[in-house]
Amino acid sequence: MSKVRTRFAPSPTGRMHVGNLRTALYEYLIAKHEDGTFILRIEDTDQERLVEGAVDIIYRTIKGTGLIHDEGPDKDAGFGPYVQSERHASGIYLGYAKQLIEKGAAYYCFCTKERLASLKTVVGDTEHEEEDEVKEIIHYDKHCLHLTKAEIEAKLAEGIPYVIRQNNPTEGSTTFHDAIFGDITVDNDELDDMILIKSDGYPTYNFANVIDDHLMEISHVIRGNEYLSSTPKYTRVYQDFGWEEPIYVHLPLITNEEHKKLSKRSGHSSYEDLLEQGFVSEAIINFVALLGWSPSNNNEIMTMEELIRDFDYTHVNKAPAVFDMVKLRWMNGEYLKNMEFETYYKLALPYIKQTIKKDLDLRKIAALVKTRLETLVDIKDMIDFFDELPDYDILMYTHKKMKTDSEGCLQVLKELLPRFEELNDYSEAAIEGVIMTYIAEKGIKNGQGLWPVRTAVSGKQSTPGGAYEIMNILGKDESLRRIKTAIEKLSLSIQ
Repeated sequence: MSKVRTRFAPSPTGRMHVGNLRTALYEYLIAKHEDGTFILRIEDTDQERLVEGAVDIIYRTIKGTGLIHDEGPDKDAGFGPYVQSERHASGIYLGYAKQLIEKGAAYYCFCTKERLASLKTVVGDTEHEEEDEVKEIIHYDKHCLHLTKAEIEAKLAEGIPYVIRQNNPTEGSTTFHDAIFGDITVDNDELDDMILIKSDGYPTYNFANVIDDHLMEISHVIRGNEYLSSTPKYTRVYQDFGWEEPIYVHLPLITNEEHKKLSKRSGHSSYEDLLEQGFVSEAIINFVALLGWSPSNNNEIMTMEELIRDFDYTHVNKAPAVFDMVKLRWMNGEYLKNMEFETYYKLALPYIKQTIKKDLDLRKIAALVKTRLETLVDIKDMIDFFDELPDYDILMYTHKKMKTDSEGCLQVLKELLPRFEELNDYSEAAIEGVIMTYIAEKGIKNGQGLWPVRTAVSGKQSTPGGAYEIMNILGKDESLRRIKTAIEKLSLSIQ
């Protein structure tokens, strides 16, 4: 295989997990780094797990992340169909399975569910581990391998349900090479005879992958390292057909901060979960790219062009990658700070409108919080005071650093109120001029003049912007109303 061809082959079973997104991203980067081809293939052979609308999620995610495919269901380049159920309809998989039967590398299995259940072994701590970490393993005993040709034909004629199993050797060993983990050798007696064709006639995920990867001339197969244990069985299929194996790249596990597998129940395990939590696509992609890999120059903020240029799959780490939410929030904040205002405003506006119902300058509000945000969801708590003054505690007026107390703040507000009432120009510069002139006249520190005004008009301990910025957005009438409310609150408390 001279030309690099990678494929992203998701199953349409719901939202795209971060691990799947990383796989797609790495496949995209490998292809683009080598001026190769990135392919989308929909793996819908597991009919029981299909979720309505999940294919739309796949396309929406690809578009949103910029991982645009060169070939796929909507871009046939001669290797289609690119949907496995459509490929199944043509009989491809059953045909190849029967070829393996003729070679003695596969066989019909007619065992009932009851018999298979008797072979099950439970792996995992059923009391303490999560449900998806506990598995029931069936190591098949090759019972049906010994059926005679006549017995097989009779059962087929009777319509007895069957599967087609791989016939792995029980002696010797199988070795495959992985770009990250090197050569891995497994004793053949550890290999189970995996099912190739299920009782419903559909191929298993594992078998369809091998057939499709070969027919589509895939050069690199990128997937999570949980598939390392299955890869020797894939290798046996390639060897039985005499096909060249692709380059395997098995990626490290992604864990949460407690070093446990990133569960779908974590609330931030999928791309769309993260979008809903106010993260922007570019930051998500940048962050996911660094889950197990880093560039030689240790840069952390990288554009897609830089990722394509610098990505080297041979430098992916073997150790589990930690999904560090603090780092993602920081990175997202950096993207928001550096984003062109119009692009940012388009993203921020829906969050602002959820909070601000009054007729205020939303662009000014957006600009005020732009450099202070980590996620778009943070907008609500930063700006809600613009829409309605919160019922705040007057203890906020007492601030050691600003050297303020309730009595001093009351005096400042009473003396500034008439100056604000006389002011017709409510620009930031004009409001700032009034406050700074007053501070100079009284010979007080800046904080002693600014703190009471900002507290009065916001009712918050911290705000995006100072007193004059807030007053400019609120306008004269609302600013005066809030200052009068503050005077009243302070007067009642001091009496």
